[in-house]
Amino acid sequence: MFLKPHCLPLFITLFSLSLSSCLGSYREHPLHPKPYHPYFHTFGVSNKPNYPTLNSADLFNYNIEIRTSAPKIVNVDAFGAKANGRDDSQAFKKAWKYACSSSQGATLVVPKKKVYHLKPIDFSGPCKSAISLNIQGTIKATVNHSDYERYEGRWLYFDKVQNLRVEGGGIINGNGRTWWENSCKINKALPCKEAPTAVTFNECNNLIVASLLIKNAQQMHLSFRKCVNVKAFNLLVKAPGHSPNTDGIHVTETQNININNCVIGTGARKSAAYVSNVLVNNTILSGTTNGVRIKTWQGGSGYARNIRFQNIVMYNVSNPIIIDQNYCDQQKPCPKQVSAVRVSNVLYKNIRGTSASRVAMKFDCSKSFPCRGIFLQDVALRPQEEEHEDIAKASCSNVRLSYRGNVSPPCSS
Repeated sequence: MFLKPHCLPLFITLFSLSLSSCLGSYREHPLHPKPYHPYFHTFGVSNKPNYPTLNSADLFNYNIEIRTSAPKIVNVDAFGAKANGRDDSQAFKKAWKYACSSSQGATLVVPKKKVYHLKPIDFSGPCKSAISLNIQGTIKATVNHSDYERYEGRWLYFDKVQNLRVEGGGIINGNGRTWWENSCKINKALPCKEAPTAVTFNECNNLIVASLLIKNAQQMHLSFRKCVNVKAFNLLVKAPGHSPNTDGIHVTETQNININNCVIGTGARKSAAYVSNVLVNNTILSGTTNGVRIKTWQGGSGYARNIRFQNIVMYNVSNPIIIDQNYCDQQKPCPKQVSAVRVSNVLYKNIRGTSASRVAMKFDCSKSFPCRGIFLQDVALRPQEEEHEDIAKASCSNVRLSYRGNVSPPCSS
């Protein structure tokens, strides 16, 4: 069953408006042998930071094994995909069904130098064996809003697919302009309606998502829900600065997720849910509305714990570090609640850069369930404007903090 957005207790919002490019090595793939760095210099990132080598086992220990034998190669063109500007959804559905039914495993290939237009699609499991979606070309969303009416806020939806890889160096384009123009965040006279999430993984265990450009989402770009053992790396997500609510990555009720080597730059909510063992590493954020953010709806329950943000550079980011246990996205003030999603064991390490807002660090935690075990190590955030170096500050409420190394700005006691 599709989970509605009001059930999202934790958002790792690596960007809110648009995004830049990804860093890190790309393991050569037999179907895509050239290294994946085609977008690196496009967004003004000239040099890769010299980050230390990370062994994520110090946060959590898991292995993802995807294949044990050579996979069957399945090309969407063989199932009638034309890439001629018309809808190719049926061809993709047929190709997925065929690949998913392979007992030896399969790689579904989207050929390079082609643009395929798709309506909302459910890529459903379980499949008979491990499966890969190798996107070398471009997948682009159709713009007819009526196509999405029965899909409950989603476009590309992977449901209950185990041992899945989605990669290939290609592009996923949400084609979101018409959705942005009809958003109540842009036009206050319009009613607020949910727009689709570009890519959703629901209940997908042992998952790898890597080496893709995901851009111009209708609303959110990438969402992980109820997944276990996830590796997401070398991802570029971008959208223009005027696009509303185009968050980068949302993580909900997901365990053991490693988000690594990405550069991001932009431009009824009382549910119980649980998020733990999250690593965000080697990331660049540029011009985003939020940096590394944990937000929970008031009145929820459950926990968000064992979360690590490290080796992150920020350029002109509003709200670089933020935990908000009192989130309220409505015009009228939300009533105060006595329950909350409990936030604990969060590490911010080696984070540096510039803040576009006066408050560079904000911990707005619940009075009933304060944030506990929040660790800050080697954090240096300063104002974007050089002449106002004394204005960056931290706002800290109901949070239990520990410091190591140099931390700026510090919370006042």
